[in-house]
Amino acid sequence: MLYGQLMETRPLGTGGLAVSALGLGCMGMSDFYGAFDDRESIATIHAAVEAGVTFFDTADIYGPFSNEALVGRALTPVRDQVVIATKFGVVRTSAGAAVGINGTPEYVRRSCDLSLQRLGVDHIDLYYQHRVDPNTPIEETVGAMAELVSAGKVSHIGLSEAGADTIRRAHAVHPIAAVQTEYSLWTRDIESEILPTCRELGIGTVAYSPLGRGFLTGTIESPGGLAETDWRRNAPRFQGDSLTHNLRLVDKVRALADSKGCTPGQLALAWLLHQGEDIVGIPGTKRRTYLAENIAAVNVQLTQADLEQISLAVPPNSASGDRYPDMGSVGR
Repeated sequence: MLYGQLMETRPLGTGGLAVSALGLGCMGMSDFYGAFDDRESIATIHAAVEAGVTFFDTADIYGPFSNEALVGRALTPVRDQVVIATKFGVVRTSAGAAVGINGTPEYVRRSCDLSLQRLGVDHIDLYYQHRVDPNTPIEETVGAMAELVSAGKVSHIGLSEAGADTIRRAHAVHPIAAVQTEYSLWTRDIESEILPTCRELGIGTVAYSPLGRGFLTGTIESPGGLAETDWRRNAPRFQGDSLTHNLRLVDKVRALADSKGCTPGQLALAWLLHQGEDIVGIPGTKRRTYLAENIAAVNVQLTQADLEQISLAVPPNSASGDRYPDMGSVGR
């Protein structure tokens, strides 16, 4: 084993699903964050397995449509030892254009079959609705997902970026194992309503972008340093006055990390893991070097005084700028 002790396991929901406290977000291996190398990506997935990571996150639209095949191919030798999560609902052309959101039962069934084919598996461990379709009642979408569970094609179901009321309505149709949402030191919106709702209902929380899309690592100083094809060039938090403001927050994180003898990214991940045993992080990376750094965050111990100091330095709602250029599809 490359990285020492095995990762702790945490439950997602009350239906028996358990995953490593840190999973691996695989999106950047095929899309959105500039150039990629399938060979290094597969090596990174294999290194993650060796380190005790059991939770791997993808979606049908990543690539588009190629990331599931990559993840499935890499995990074939250890299929029975890992949890594969994928998502449906955002409609994207083969050229990469996003053309809408679809949560109709017919689309749910068709998307699942295609994902099973690309992953090369007989069932999906955790199947999320990627974004809530405003034109299809959540009861209809989740009803179709429940049928997939009954058919043995899916083991557990989840929602991504759903609002509290939607989560309640969905959970009334079929138990929701996890809600995936952006959660990090600079994105703490869920603490007011969504996280309490999940805890009341016994639903796990999967935090994507726990490193603030790489910003909290302290390695990004301007969008000009990103690849031309990197979508973060257009993200509001990476622009103008918001960028200047947010860089000051990262300076505070860096200072706190120095005092703990870790990197800023490790401090951000350690903070996340200290927010509750029902929270799992899925930092994304496509390189083994960054994987090793992320995994080492599980060894960073924070006291209550440390946590209070971090919250004083980076309080809720302290980041400047929206998470996405268009926030219309999140929190529905």
